Amino acid sequence: MARGLSLLSLLVALLLVSWMLTAQHQGASDGKTSAEIAQAQQSASGITFEQAETELESFHALNGTYAGASLGGFGVKLVRADASTYCIEDSASHLDGPGSAPAAGPC
Repeated sequence: MARGLSLLSLLVALLLVSWMLTAQHQGASDGKTSAEIAQAQQSASGITFEQAETELESFHALNGTYAGASLGGFGVKLVRADASTYCIEDSASHLDGPGSAPAAGPC
């Protein structure tokens, strides 16, 4: 069920980004559109990180560690994982977990 909810969240984020790109081609101003696209990309990253965090917390609950977890299919890379912490990243931002917010740049 959690995976289904994750996929639904990802679909909503992709639709939002798609809508933002369509709005750009319909004559919106460049400055406003760029800010909207950046906001949509940030929202999509946030949703992707939330899904990956859910998967990592499930793995941790079962195994007592984040080490050895896999995030294939989530669109993020698990850069570092040990018994109590992890760091995941996408192309523009990263998240040191558990319990932190996404930040710009790599792990």
